[in-house]
Amino acid sequence: MHRLLGPLRWTSWDAEAGEHRMHEQPQPQVHSLLELPGEAARRGYAAVEVCHFHFPSVEASYLAQLRQAFAEAGVSLDTLLLDYGDPSTTDGIRQAADAKLFLEWIDIASQCGAKRIRIVAGEAQPTDEQAILRSAQALRELAEYASARGVQVVTENFKTLTSTGESSVKLLDSAGDGVGMITDFGNYKGKAKYGEIAMTAPRSSSVHVKPAYDEDGLPDEAELIRCLDAVRETGYDGAFVLIYDGPGDMWEGLERVKRIVAPYV
Repeated sequence: MHRLLGPLRWTSWDAEAGEHRMHEQPQPQVHSLLELPGEAARRGYAAVEVCHFHFPSVEASYLAQLRQAFAEAGVSLDTLLLDYGDPSTTDGIRQAADAKLFLEWIDIASQCGAKRIRIVAGEAQPTDEQAILRSAQALRELAEYASARGVQVVTENFKTLTSTGESSVKLLDSAGDGVGMITDFGNYKGKAKYGEIAMTAPRSSSVHVKPAYDEDGLPDEAELIRCLDAVRETGYDGAFVLIYDGPGDMWEGLERVKRIVAPYV
């Protein structure tokens, strides 16, 4: 719902200064983040995932309000998606700064009632075995910290390091059972895509149903069904997270995706 939730607050790494930067991208606010749980409930949704750049504040008082908003709506905040970070980096300064940021956002996830936090595995090449090991160790340590705060750490086939099914599985095997996974239909590419979906879906807490769209916002139904079939054949029994990023009304776009996904739930 990124086009409806107000300004987006992106985090980036300033290598020259050796510190994080935050850039605010103007967006219209149709719903505040505090209003989102109630609106989602009204439209029949049981849970949502929220990106870190949607948070207008991380003050304790605001996080308590957000937690209460979800509780009152009867909607689960399944995953806080942290869209920034590179646990695979060899840059010691960035490594330390990112590690601190990861811990801060785990605390935020705990305070606002998120069940999980998605931490990106990294931006190294998927064939870089040492990068996979570095990322796995970092994720394993973060998972231990998060577990003590009632939050599970998950990663995703997002960014370069986990851009293949093979590298994703290697990462999960190295990280251990404390680190979970999200499989995103839009992030595996090429002819191997459907086999790669089948490799990681069984280990995923959620599947991001991200279709391809035409210029009118109509999803490529045949391609999406092929992705969904690949998931069903694995015996997957987790959440399907609907994603719409095409033109027009975002809620209507989600309804078009929901119609295709409904037989698989």
